[in-house]
Amino acid sequence: MRILVCEDVVEAGVELLKQEHEVDALYHLSQDELIKIIDGYDALVVRGDTKVTKEVIEAGRNLKVIGRAGVGVEHIDLQAATRGGIVVLNAPQGKSAAAIEYTFGMILALSRNIPQAYTAVKDGRWIQDIYTGSELKDKVLGVIGLGRVGKGVAQRAKAFEMKVMAYDPFISEENLAGLGIELVNAKELLQKADFLTIHVPFTVDTKHLLNEEAFAQMKKGVRIINCARGGIIDEKALFKALENGIVSGVALDAFEQEPLATDNPLLNRPDVICTPHIANWTHEAQNEVAVRVAREVLAALRAEPVTTSLNIPPVSKASMETIKPYINLVEKMGVLAVHLAEGRIKSIEMKYNGEVSQVDTKMLTLAIVKGVLNPILQEAVNFVNAPEVAKSRGITVSEIKSQETENFVGLVSVTVRTDKSEHRVSGTLFGKKEGRIVQIDKHRVDIDPQGWLIIIPHEDYPGMVGKVGTILGEYSININSMQVEKTEDIGMNIMIVGVQSDIGSEVMNKIKQLNGIQNVKKVYFDL
Repeated sequence: MRILVCEDVVEAGVELLKQEHEVDALYHLSQDELIKIIDGYDALVVRGDTKVTKEVIEAGRNLKVIGRAGVGVEHIDLQAATRGGIVVLNAPQGKSAAAIEYTFGMILALSRNIPQAYTAVKDGRWIQDIYTGSELKDKVLGVIGLGRVGKGVAQRAKAFEMKVMAYDPFISEENLAGLGIELVNAKELLQKADFLTIHVPFTVDTKHLLNEEAFAQMKKGVRIINCARGGIIDEKALFKALENGIVSGVALDAFEQEPLATDNPLLNRPDVICTPHIANWTHEAQNEVAVRVAREVLAALRAEPVTTSLNIPPVSKASMETIKPYINLVEKMGVLAVHLAEGRIKSIEMKYNGEVSQVDTKMLTLAIVKGVLNPILQEAVNFVNAPEVAKSRGITVSEIKSQETENFVGLVSVTVRTDKSEHRVSGTLFGKKEGRIVQIDKHRVDIDPQGWLIIIPHEDYPGMVGKVGTILGEYSININSMQVEKTEDIGMNIMIVGVQSDIGSEVMNKIKQLNGIQNVKKVYFDL
């Protein structure tokens, strides 16, 4: 078989591939060039720059596997690959140690002003007093997000005799037993942390997680570290917090816009450390990533189990014909369910009714779990690791099947239970192809799960639709769809609004302040 390597992957990985197959290394191919030649290859290996679009995938009629030497796969069309029966895999664990160590290096650099002192000496200035630092011993490290990296940083902090507090609404105290990590709410973490490090993914919910409101709650003099993703910190609000003395120092390896603009005001501050998104870049990490992705690609070509597949567990052809139209729908149902939920997730229950209950539904169950967990975790959740990730978080996953149907030929329901609430989302197919969400809790709805959605439970007052529409109009947010459904609670309705673009916290807060509004939730469906 033939393998095409499109980007500079460490030689150890390429050599491993060459032991079993013919390998061509062709770098810096344009889309048109890649489309012209991809038909001659059985496997494609890329890093983060090559865009593997629907057109590339459709042109690769012999493709069996796409390997990503790294983690993120935003540049690979997973849905097109899945439709084409092509395995997409990555190397998700190859860089954890690198990111953990780099984050802690940033904590040390920040606490002792190491980069600033080095620059002063290099410039011929032998200054000591203004670079007096702070010891880590007995300081409070606040960790936002306890995935592999967040937990690893917390464990290393304990070796420096730091007190570690963490906020992660989706992990239980039982999962942290014996680690010496105190699980607290977001407000307490912000109020008590001397150092605050971020380890969550960039999602609709984490965009500008640290904003003006968050900075206002922080302990004066806090130091902030972000080696995760840009956009989680509102950089304008951060600059203001530095100016006001709320934040005494910040170390950033990820930014809202990359590469970082040379006129970014953060670069002019002596209390800011900036690096070019290199937390994951070590020789060991790059070597491990290359070898890991090579081994997985070879396993896929041998038709052996692949541990890091992002899209395809083994499913019979007959079952796939039935479940294929549901896959994208049910993952989006999981996304919606977790955005409705509040508190720590205890269980995820799937119920299959009608035609879909008569086939192997494990891929649908995995898609739902993936949809529930991906928006809330830093590490990528895929069809292979979803059960283990759920188990490690103490989340029970179960299936119920029934051939009974009422209004639909096939119906899939997902119920997410937390320590505070329970929410159910149901979906079906219209015309055997068009996925629709038809129920939220006890409310009959009709939702095309595309783009942005705002969910607004409210009291049944006259003019509510007009008031919400007016606010959205004030901010130039176009409405695609709107529906209002009554609930079983007398005097309560639920408003569901499809909009063309994201709505910021200012708009959300303005809607929440309307008399009779119970809550406002937003969801982004385009996975």
